[in-house]
Amino acid sequence: MEIRETDLRDPHEHTLLEDVYALFTGCTLIAIGLVLMKAAGIVTAGVAGIALLLSYKMKLGVGPLFFLLNIPFFLLGMRVMGREFMVKTVLASGLIFALASVAQASMHLSDVHPAFAALAGGTCAGMGILALIRHNTGVGGVNIIALWLQRSRGWNVGRLHMAFDGAILIAALLAIPPAKLGWSVLSMVAVNMILVAYHRPGRYLGH
Repeated sequence: MEIRETDLRDPHEHTLLEDVYALFTGCTLIAIGLVLMKAAGIVTAGVAGIALLLSYKMKLGVGPLFFLLNIPFFLLGMRVMGREFMVKTVLASGLIFALASVAQASMHLSDVHPAFAALAGGTCAGMGILALIRHNTGVGGVNIIALWLQRSRGWNVGRLHMAFDGAILIAALLAIPPAKLGWSVLSMVAVNMILVAYHRPGRYLGH
C-alpha cells in the first residue's frame, strides 16, 4: 500500500496559503492599530509601545523603529523558538514596518480621540497578534519571551504581556502628557484582554 505525504500530514495543520493570508491579515490589523494610536499621541503594549514612544521624539516613523527595536529579539528567538517561528516572525515584523509606513502615508488622520484610538487601535493590534500566534508567528520583542514562557512553563501570554507593559508605562511618564497616560493604559488592556480571553493553552484544537 502506497503512503502519500499528504496522508502523513496533520489534518489540523495550516496550509501555506492559510499562513500567508493570516500573516497579511494580522500585520494589517497591527499596522492600523499603530497608526490610530500614533495619531492620538498615545502608546501601547510591547515593542510597539516603545516604537511609538520613540517616534514622538525622533524623526523616524513608527514602522522603521518597530523593526529596528526587534532585531535583538530576533537573535534570541532563533535560539529558543526555532527557525520556522523566527523566519515567520522576521517576515511579519518587516510586513508591519511596510504596512505601517504605507498606512501613515495613505491615511491622513489629524484628529483622533484617544479613547477611540485606545479601544479600536488596541483591539485591532490584539486581534492581529492573535492571528499571528495562531499560525506560529510572533511580532518580536516581548512577544517572543512571552510565547517561550508559555510553551516552556504554561504561563498565560496576556498576563505576561501586562507585566512587561508596566515598565513601558513608567517610561511613558517621561514622554507623553499625563492626560494621555490613562488612555495608553486602556490601549494596553485592550491588546492584552484579546490574548487573555482567546489565547489559552489547550482551549482550541488544531494549530
